[in-house]
Parts: sequence; C-alpha cells; structure tokens
Amino acid sequence: MARECDITGKKSQVGGGYSNRTRATQFNPTGKRRRLVNIQKKTVFLPELGRKVTVHVSAKGLKTMKKRGAYKTLKAAGLVK
Repeated sequence: MARECDITGKKSQVGGGYSNRTRATQFNPTGKRRRLVNIQKKTVFLPELGRKVTVHVSAKGLKTMKKRGAYKTLKAAGLVK
C-alpha cells in the first residue's frame, strides 16, 4: 500500500537535508531524506449510505472532511457512489 491520501492525493517527497555547517565550509553533503505524509487510517460512518467506509487520509484531508462533510468530500474523491 502506498502512503497516499485518498482525498488530497498527498504523497511522500524526497528532499535534501541542509546542514548549518554547509555555510561555513565549501562542501558538506548531507544526503537525501524521505519526508512522509501524516496518513491516518480512519473509519467514517456515512448516514446517507447507512454504512462505514475506511479511508487512508492525511491530517489536512481530515480537516477538509470536517469542513465540507464526509459524504460530499468522499464522493468528490470518487470513494463512494
């Protein structure tokens, strides 16, 4: 299973680290590191369908569901019919 948000589509990213020592020296490599998304596995009850739906969602996706409503958000993402 990939670490991807079902609602926002956020995924992990690879970025380079940056050392403060780099400023003082001519060359100081730090390598790359993977930045993971805050993915949560949540079970949401949808009264419109009368059933529960399990989604892998980021923290921002949870805020979106709270603001717009779970059914409307999941329908726009194509997770419910």
